[in-house]
Amino acid sequence: MKRNEMLKQAAERTEPWDIIIVGGGATGAGVAVDAATRGYSTLLLEQHDFGKGTSSRSTKLVHGGVRYLEQGNVSLVMEALKERGLLRQNAPHLVSELPFIVPSYSWWEGPFYGIGLKVYQVLSGKYGFGSSQLVSKEETLKRLPNVNPDGLTGGVIYYDGQFDDTRLLINLVATAAEQGATLLNYAKVTQLHKGTDGIVNGVTWENVETGETFNVLAKVVVNATGPFTDSVRHMAESDAKQLIAPSQGAHLVLDRSFLPGATAIMVPHTSDGRVMFAIPWHGHTLVGTTDTPMKQAPLEPVALEQEIEFMLETAALYLHKKPTKADILSVFAGIRPLAKSGEGANTAALSRDHTIHIDKSGLLSIAGGKWTTYRNMAHDCVDQAATLADLPDKTCVTKTLNIHGYHTNAAKFGALSFYGSDAPAIRQLIDGDATLGEVLDKELPYVAAEVVWAAREEMARSVEDILARRTRALFLNSRAAVRMAPQVASILARELGQDEKWQADQVEKFNQVANGYMVRI
Repeated sequence: MKRNEMLKQAAERTEPWDIIIVGGGATGAGVAVDAATRGYSTLLLEQHDFGKGTSSRSTKLVHGGVRYLEQGNVSLVMEALKERGLLRQNAPHLVSELPFIVPSYSWWEGPFYGIGLKVYQVLSGKYGFGSSQLVSKEETLKRLPNVNPDGLTGGVIYYDGQFDDTRLLINLVATAAEQGATLLNYAKVTQLHKGTDGIVNGVTWENVETGETFNVLAKVVVNATGPFTDSVRHMAESDAKQLIAPSQGAHLVLDRSFLPGATAIMVPHTSDGRVMFAIPWHGHTLVGTTDTPMKQAPLEPVALEQEIEFMLETAALYLHKKPTKADILSVFAGIRPLAKSGEGANTAALSRDHTIHIDKSGLLSIAGGKWTTYRNMAHDCVDQAATLADLPDKTCVTKTLNIHGYHTNAAKFGALSFYGSDAPAIRQLIDGDATLGEVLDKELPYVAAEVVWAAREEMARSVEDILARRTRALFLNSRAAVRMAPQVASILARELGQDEKWQADQVEKFNQVANGYMVRI
C-alpha cells in the first residue's frame, strides 16, 4: 500500500479499467477485493480517506441483527449470521466472540427473549458463536457488575461478534492491493463521462493533495458511496429519484468502569424503536445507538444534543453507576445509507437489505446493507457489474479468502494484536528505535511506531487519518487524541517530507474535527 505507486498505476494506464469503484468504505473495498480476485482490472477512488464516512462509525459488532429477526426478516438474519461466521474464519485477528446479556426485569422477559435468541442461535447453524441460555440474577450480576439490580430477575445470554471496523477496512484495502487492484484515497471523482450511446464509460478524478486531474475509462463504474450514493447518481442523471434515506446513529464512549467485565448488554427495545448496546471495546465502554432521520449526509456528522441525552437516559435505566455528560470521553455519529422505502419518516423501520440499482446511464449503484454482509454485497455487485460490462465470467472466491493480517493467535501480540501478521514488523520498528515504543498518551495504548507504520504501509496522509482510523484514539478519548496530535504531526511530517507549517496546519485541522467528538458540560 504505497500511495505513490498507486498514483503511478492510476495515472499511467491508458486502457479502460474493467471496473472503476467510487467510494472507499466497506462496500467499495469489498467490491475491490472481489473484483481483483476474479482477475478484473480494478481502480478504486475515495474522495477523502478510506473509511472516513459510515464505515468507521459502526457499533463495532459483526452480528446477524436481532432487531431484523423481530421484524420477521429471517432471510437477512440468516445471510448476516453466515457472513459473520465467514468473517471470523477469514479475519480471526479482528473478529472475536462477544457474550451479551439481555437483563430481565419482569417474570416474562427471560422466557420471551430466551426463545427469540434461541431461534437466533439455531439460524446460525454451523456458523454459530455460542449457545444462548437463561441465567440467574446472581450470574447476571457476576457478569455485569454495574447492571441495575433493582427489580432484576435474571437474564438471557447469547453470543455475537465484535471487531474494529476501520482496522478491517484497511486490511481489506491491503488485500485488494495484494490481488492487483489500484486503490487511492484523497482521489475525488468530479465528473462521470458517457459514450455516444449515453452509457457511463469513465470518470474524471482529482488528486486532492495536488489539484491535478485525470480522465480514465472504464467498462463499468460502480457507485459504492453509501450516504452519498444519490450525489454520484446525479452526476450522470440530474433527475434521478432518491435511492437513499439517510439515518444518523450516534454512540458514546465511557471508561471501562461502566462495564468492567467482558460481557456486553443488549436492550431489545428503546423509545426510538432500536436496539441499544453497551459493549466493552478497546478497554472502554461503547454505548449506542440512535436512529435519527436526516435530510442531508455530511462528511463529518456530529451527534445531536437530543441523541446524547437519549443515550445517557437509556443507559441510566440499566446501569447502577449512571453515566453523565462529564463521563463521556468521546461521542461520534455516522450516517446509515438505508435504501429508501415509500414516504415513511421512521428510518428505524427500514431494512438493512442491500439494493443494486442500475440507472439508464449504466451507472451501477449498490446501497443499503451493513458491515457484516459486506462480502456478500460485493459478490452480488461484481456479478451484476461483470454482466453489465460483458466481462469474462469468473467465480467469486472470497468465501475462503484470508484477509490481510490473518493470524490465528494474534492475541500474543498484546496491544498490537489488531495488526495480526503485521504486528512483528511493527515490533521490528521498535526494536530498531526504542523511542518508537513510547506511548503517545498515557490514557491510550498507541505507540509512535504505529504512526510510522501507517504512513509507510497504510497510506495515511494526515493526523486525522492516524488518530481517527489507523488507530482509534479520537473515537476512544477525544481529549487524549488532541494531546497526541502535535507529536503525531511531527512524526508524520518526517515520514512524508513535510515542514513545520504543514504540521501546524494539520494540528489545527485535526482539532477542528476533534471538537465534534467532545461533549460540552
